[in-house]
Amino acid sequence: MEFVCTKCGHKEDVTTRKSKCECGGLWKLNYVPTKYSAELIDHSVWGLFRYRRFMPLTGDTWQQVTLGEGMTPIIPFDAHTLFKMDYYMPTLSFKDRGAAVLVAHIKALGVDKVVQDSSGNAGNSVAAYCGRVGIACEIFVPEGTSDKKIRMIEAHGAKAVIVPGNRDHCAAVCREKVEKEGVYYANHVYNPFFYEGTKTYIYETYEQLGRIPEHIFVPVGNGTLFIGVMKGLEELLASGAIDHMPQVVAVQSELCQPFIKAMAAGAADITAEPVQWTMAEGIAIGLPMRSAEILDYVHKYKVQGITIPEDKILSAREKIARQGIYCEHTTAAVYAGYEHYCERYGRPQEALLSMCGAGLKSDHA
Repeated sequence: MEFVCTKCGHKEDVTTRKSKCECGGLWKLNYVPTKYSAELIDHSVWGLFRYRRFMPLTGDTWQQVTLGEGMTPIIPFDAHTLFKMDYYMPTLSFKDRGAAVLVAHIKALGVDKVVQDSSGNAGNSVAAYCGRVGIACEIFVPEGTSDKKIRMIEAHGAKAVIVPGNRDHCAAVCREKVEKEGVYYANHVYNPFFYEGTKTYIYETYEQLGRIPEHIFVPVGNGTLFIGVMKGLEELLASGAIDHMPQVVAVQSELCQPFIKAMAAGAADITAEPVQWTMAEGIAIGLPMRSAEILDYVHKYKVQGITIPEDKILSAREKIARQGIYCEHTTAAVYAGYEHYCERYGRPQEALLSMCGAGLKSDHA
C-alpha cells in the first residue's frame, strides 16, 4: 500500500509524513479493498469501523480513536426523499467519518502534533479525535467562522487560529506553516485516508436499505464527501453488490460554483473564482485542491450539477426544522438545491440527502 502522486506518478510509502509530492501534486492512495461482502462486516462493532476489512488500516489504533461515529439512521423526510442523519455524530457533522480514520492512521505513525485548516466542522472533528489520543492540534479557521465551532475546537484542547480573509486564504496560511515548520498536515483534503472514512457513508446506506437510492445529492466544496461517495459506489459496483451507478448530483452555492461552471463547459479542471459570502459557508471553496480528480468522477459517471439559490436557504432550513430536524445552513442549502433540481428536472422517485451538520453549530441569522 502506497501513496501515488496525482501529478507525476511518484510513489511513497503511506508512512511518509510529507503532505504532498515534491512536485506539488497531491497523494492518491494505491489501495484495492477486499470485495464487499456482508459476511465481512464486523457486526459486533456499532460504528463505521465495522467496515474495516474494506479499509486500509494498519494495526488496531482505531480502537483507541473511535468515539462510536457512523451508523447514522436514514429517515424518510417525505414520499420521495430520504435523509441520512450524519449530524448524529460525536462532533455533530459528517466529518467525523474521515477524521476518525485519518487520526487512526496518524496515531499508528506515532505523530505527536498536527495542524489543519477548516471552515469549522473538519476542525472540530480532527481536534476531537486528536484530543482523544493525546495528539497536540492547531486548527486554522477563517474569520466569520461560527463562534460555536471555534469554542468546540478549543474545548477539545486544540488551539484555534482565526485567519483574516476567506477560506482559501486560511488554507494558504496553514500550508505555509506546514512548509516552514514541517509539522504534520492532518488535512481532510490532502490526506487520502480521510476519504477511506467518508466512503462508509455508502457502505452504511447499502447495509441499512439493502440498496442504493437512484439519486444521491451531495454538497461539494472541497469534495470530501463527494470523493468518499464515489469511492464507495465504485467499490460496491466492483464487488457486484450493485449493478449500476445511481445518478449523483453535485450541489454548489450559486455564489460559489466552480464545479458547476466546469461541468457546463465540459472542462477537465475548474477555473478558480472569488468567494462571495454565502450562508452555505461549508462549501464556499473557490479553489478546491482536488478539482481535477472530482471532475474525473463527474465525467466518468455523468454526474449532474445544481446550484443553491441563496434566497431559498432560510426557508429550506425552516421547512426541515418544522419536521424536527435542526440542521446548519450549509446542510439546509443542499435541500434548497434539491428543490431547485426538482423544479428544473422533475422530482426523482427516490433521493438521498445527507444531513451533514447540526444547526446549533452555526446558529446565525
